[in-house]
Amino acid sequence: MNLSLITLIIPDYDAAITYYTGVLGFVLLEDTPLTATKRWVRVAPSTTAQTAILLAQATTPAQQSAIGAQAGDRVAFFLQTEDFAGTYARYRANGVTFREEPRHEAYGWVVQFADRYGNRWDLIEIFENNT
Repeated sequence: MNLSLITLIIPDYDAAITYYTGVLGFVLLEDTPLTATKRWVRVAPSTTAQTAILLAQATTPAQQSAIGAQAGDRVAFFLQTEDFAGTYARYRANGVTFREEPRHEAYGWVVQFADRYGNRWDLIEIFENNT
């Protein structure tokens, strides 16, 4: 088995697609209309990623209140890269909001950022001896 999708509640499909593909460099895997207002939208860091994000447009007040706070005040997503310095520089140039300076941990490099909606992410590069 493997974890294939994680739902991320967003306010608008098109704006979220633009952000995740344009700013974070994700790939749009699928954008299929299901109804007049609902779509099946999957994005991922690459076409070979095992796990993708299902962008789900909020339709109720409870869903709208969860935008940007799906994990409370904790990091919700961990984005692993093989080029920490390059990814960090590209994200800074694209206007990503970092919540701290990059730091060296026992397992590798890490820096926390917030996506356009306020969800917390860790950008990480894990050292080879820790994989």
